[in-house]
Amino acid sequence: MWRRAFFGASLMAGAAGLLGFRYWPEDGIWNPCLASPIPESLLKHDLVLEAWEGVEASKRWDCHVHLTGNGNSGSGIWINPAMDSLWHPVQSIQKQFYLNAGCIEDNTRGDVAYVNRLVQLQKDMLGSGRAMLLAFDYHHDTQGRRVQALSPFYTPNRYAATMARRHPQQFKWIASIHPYRTDAVDELEDVVKKGAQGVKWLPPAMGIDPASPRCDAFYAAMARLNVPLLTHGGKELAVHSGEYQALGNPLRLRRPLDHGVRVIVAHCASLGRGQDMDRGPNGPMLENFELFSRMMDEPKYQGRLFGEISAMVQYNRVGRALHDVIIREDWHGRLVNGSDYPLPGIMPLISLRKLVGEGFLDGSKVPVISALRRYNPLMFDFVLKRHLRRGGRGLGVAVFESRRVFA
Repeated sequence: MWRRAFFGASLMAGAAGLLGFRYWPEDGIWNPCLASPIPESLLKHDLVLEAWEGVEASKRWDCHVHLTGNGNSGSGIWINPAMDSLWHPVQSIQKQFYLNAGCIEDNTRGDVAYVNRLVQLQKDMLGSGRAMLLAFDYHHDTQGRRVQALSPFYTPNRYAATMARRHPQQFKWIASIHPYRTDAVDELEDVVKKGAQGVKWLPPAMGIDPASPRCDAFYAAMARLNVPLLTHGGKELAVHSGEYQALGNPLRLRRPLDHGVRVIVAHCASLGRGQDMDRGPNGPMLENFELFSRMMDEPKYQGRLFGEISAMVQYNRVGRALHDVIIREDWHGRLVNGSDYPLPGIMPLISLRKLVGEGFLDGSKVPVISALRRYNPLMFDFVLKRHLRRGGRGLGVAVFESRRVFA
């Protein structure tokens, strides 16, 4: 056990350098995966109870919860073999992070262990909210053909539907359908019948250009069925995306919006730069968050364009975007919370010390919030965000009552 822990710690220390962590994480690099239940001294601490004040628990739908594993249960989950290859060290290290964050220690029971842990984490949360499980489709080429070599992983819609049906008090689910597929519209109609609450895309990883006419039939079906699109915006770092980063430009989402689709931009496009397509094919490169902000301020997208705040507390995202989503109280009715689980369980990704140093968090609250993380990353994510402050303002209650955008 000691040798394995030492190897894992060494691996993650190397990953810290490879992935750009320029500090030694104050919470360490290894998720201790402490068993539930959360101690009463934490669960009923004044800071935790304060975080729940005003939030209607039944409306707390965490809209960004990854459903993964290793496929050994017959789930159909597939992970690109490159993530186990020494020829792809960064991807291999990322996989080790994800396994640890999801508390998968026994590879023979990876699928079951991941779901069982997530069920217990959700049970620990107060009230009757839900974690929204995300399916994830393969990368496809422009002819609609599956390209496994460019796919980071795959989580079938049927598996997400099965887990939500098996644990209805803990989960809802969101399908993933590549719009270039010849059966895309048929699949959309099928998953809606099976209870899918939306469709999830990660364009840079899946090879989807949201501005392509190839998507029009799919958008028409989404609008007809009133299905929201939860799609990544901005630069993608969590999985390998190669030359497809430009597909995360939030301005490319004008096309589904103009088709009448309700669009939720994950992370509020808070990383990277994109071309200002509004100024033509030679438009300047601007911050993706600036482009997202422009669209949020356009009256025609009121009630149709939303921002999602998962990952915005991560070390490399703390800055202007987080500042703006807090102080822009006029946006709060159009923001929704997602945890991006299991990422809050990757210890180096979030630095409470930096949040304090940047003025987003009261340092006296760190011990309690940090302790929560070791038991329940979902609770940690919720309580941390509820205590963020900027100029005396915090994120409004509506941000955490995400059910309104989906139900």
